[in-house]
Amino acid sequence: MSPKNCRLFYERLEAANPAPKTELEYASSFQLLVAVILSAQATDTGVNKATRRLFQVAPTPEAMLALGEEGLREAIKTIGLYRNKAKNVLAACHLLLERHGGEPPCDRAALEALPGVGRKTANVILNTAFNQPVIAVDTHIFRVANRTGLAVGKTAREVEDKLARVTPARFRQNAHHWLILHGRYVCKARKPECKRCVISDLCGWTEKSIT
Repeated sequence: MSPKNCRLFYERLEAANPAPKTELEYASSFQLLVAVILSAQATDTGVNKATRRLFQVAPTPEAMLALGEEGLREAIKTIGLYRNKAKNVLAACHLLLERHGGEPPCDRAALEALPGVGRKTANVILNTAFNQPVIAVDTHIFRVANRTGLAVGKTAREVEDKLARVTPARFRQNAHHWLILHGRYVCKARKPECKRCVISDLCGWTEKSIT
């Protein structure tokens, strides 16, 4: 995609949604971290359903640890991979209290040292909690970037690096949310809704249908 079309791409997403935000529900950076860990291979809707009750009884690392592994498993059992996620969340709570005063750090390396936190999760925290202009590439963003021609790559890291290069500075803070929401609700995996896509004329996907 040309630089001109790239700018138009983001301008239209911005016009459609001037203040995008994550659909995960949270009241602190710690709760956001937990929600993002739980969201791996799960829907935000499913995570929110579990965390609404979980965060009422365990809003802090201390309270989460007091719940224990069995209690946490019970609270998140509707979420995929809940057993392993419960272990990771509790292990992360230990490290947060031990190394960071109970708060998620604003440093990538420190975040990725936490159990259950990889580059994508770290990017979400850095962007959403600490307002850093990074882009977390999940399946939706990977699909949108490749399908449209915005940033073609074979791996999530390759797409992330290309998005960082082609996204104008003005749009980098919100790019993550625009792209993920566009992939979730418009540029869907099986049946993309090209007819109502605001960037359909800029998209390089040869199989799109706008009739």
